Amino acid sequence: MSAAITTSRRARSRVATTVLAGVVAFGVAGVPRAVADDSPYPSASADAPVEIDPNDTDLKIPAGATLADPKVLDIKSVVEDLGGEERREDTNSDIKFALQAEVLFGKDSAKLSSAANGRISAIAAEIKKQDAKKVRVFGFTDNLGSSAHGDVLSKQRADAVHNVLESSLTGSGITFEIRGYGEQYPIADNSTEDGRKKNRRVEVSFLRGEGSQS
Repeated sequence: MSAAITTSRRARSRVATTVLAGVVAFGVAGVPRAVADDSPYPSASADAPVEIDPNDTDLKIPAGATLADPKVLDIKSVVEDLGGEERREDTNSDIKFALQAEVLFGKDSAKLSSAANGRISAIAAEIKKQDAKKVRVFGFTDNLGSSAHGDVLSKQRADAVHNVLESSLTGSGITFEIRGYGEQYPIADNSTEDGRKKNRRVEVSFLRGEGSQS
C-alpha cells in the first residue's frame, strides 16, 4: 500500500512537471498568458495589439504632395572658461562672445583694463577669420543701481569694446551695431552675486562665414 501511494505521488509530480513545461513553452512560442501572482513580470494583456493597415490612405502622402526640403537643425555649442570670465556660443549660423565686465573694466567704470585688449583682439581675429560684415556689440549690467545708470554704463562699455575692435579691423568694411541694454536680458539669476557677475557683460556677435555667403 505504501509503495502504491509513493508511485501515485510520483506520477502526479510528473504530470505537474509536464503541465508546467507546457505553459512555459506556450509562453515562449505563443502569446503569454497571466502568470502566478508572485511572478516578477507583469501579466500580458488579453487584448491583441492594434493592427496597422499599410494601405490606409491616412498613412500615405496625398497625390501631388511633396516632402519639404531637408533642413539641418541649428545646434548650439557653448564653451565657457573655468572662471566664467569668457563665454563662446557657436551655432550653424553665428558666433557670440560674452566677456564679463570685471575682465574688461574696473568697478562701475567704462575704462578698459590692461588685460582687456588681448581678449578683444582675439575676438577681432575670429571676426576677420569669418570675414564678417556686420558685428553687434551689446553691453549689459546687473539690476543693482538705477535702471537709467545701467543703460548709460552698458552703452559706454559697448562703445569701449567697439573702439578696440574697429582699430583692429581697419579697412575690413565692417558695419557695427552698438547698444547698451542695461539690466535687460539677464543670462543668470540677479539674486546672487555669481549671477549678477555673469549679467555684467559685453557681447560681441556676428554671422559665421558671412563673407562667403551670397
